[in-house]
Amino acid sequence: MSNKLHYPMFSTSILNFFYCRLVRPILFRLDPEHAHDLTLAFLKHTQNTPLSVFYRQNTLSDPVELLGLKFPNKVGLAAGLDKNAACIDAFNAMGFGFVEVGTVTPLAQDGNPKPRMFRIPQKNALINRLGFNNLGTETFIKNVKVAKFKRRTTRASKSSQMLLGLNIGKNASTPIEDAANDYLICLRDVYEFADYVTVNISSPNTKNLRSLQNDEALEQLLITLEQERIKLQSIHNKHVPLFLKIAPDLDDAQMEVIANTLIKIKNSSASNAPNSTTQSWGLIATNTTLSREDVQGSVHANEAGGLSGAPVLRASNNVIKTMRNRLGPDFAIIGVGGVCCDKDALEKLAAGANLVQIYTGLIYRGPGLITEVAQALMSREAK
Repeated sequence: MSNKLHYPMFSTSILNFFYCRLVRPILFRLDPEHAHDLTLAFLKHTQNTPLSVFYRQNTLSDPVELLGLKFPNKVGLAAGLDKNAACIDAFNAMGFGFVEVGTVTPLAQDGNPKPRMFRIPQKNALINRLGFNNLGTETFIKNVKVAKFKRRTTRASKSSQMLLGLNIGKNASTPIEDAANDYLICLRDVYEFADYVTVNISSPNTKNLRSLQNDEALEQLLITLEQERIKLQSIHNKHVPLFLKIAPDLDDAQMEVIANTLIKIKNSSASNAPNSTTQSWGLIATNTTLSREDVQGSVHANEAGGLSGAPVLRASNNVIKTMRNRLGPDFAIIGVGGVCCDKDALEKLAAGANLVQIYTGLIYRGPGLITEVAQALMSREAK
């Protein structure tokens, strides 16, 4: 029986009222990172308790099969909110079909100096320059291992079991020419515990990281990771697909390079397992943007860092559409960036995404957004 039946639930309308009228006004009076930390502390200490009633919702069943995985519905949590995987059960209780935690790096690191998070409420946007602040893979895996969501759903149908994505990156102190070593360390550490792994090469807040999206560097990195994935699949007797997370600030030439590289890796993977019909690589589009075009004149608009939320929607969708055209109809794409309502999510699917993720929209709208988006996407498929 699903853990969602163990505790009472409020209706989504009550949750919306509670969050938007009571919780958000209090949180938005605080420094953004302090509010973020308080929220995660609350979720960590109330998950799997009766107090989860304040965010618990039913998970809408709208299963999608992708890369050999069955996603319970099309709505996921984007990486970056729960960097240390401390609140997996809380996000499971909110009704996500899949949750992505991280980015995690091999060693713990503090990230960039504070202040490093800024709200732009009139634009439903955030700017952050956190810089992969996290406690390292050892603590990250400990938190993943104590999460109860999988044990509690073992009796449920597979279509109702939330999937877990683990997002990996490099330490800031690691030279960019040695970045592959950090990704390999992380991949080896997390593989056993992941439903899928995301390779984050697109954060704007780690120096030179986005250079890994370029031609030779990208191909070498993906070949190295694909070779390791094949070894790990054999060791653990478990298929774990990899997703590449890219930026919204790419030009056509850069997107062509990425698409061609992904196709080459996909074909290489198929040749190594000729009897398998399960693909091993997907794309997450996109990360935060460096552009300030849609927030010019706003307070904090000129702060350094990645801009997320509503202003990223158009650029993200353009990348999704371009990459869908170049990768073909069967390549797995998760769309993220600017989903603040059901209409935004529908635009993501129309651009070519198979699934969507939310982050900044959750901060502005609360858990009710998850159900709103899941219902809209389910209705779209029913038409």
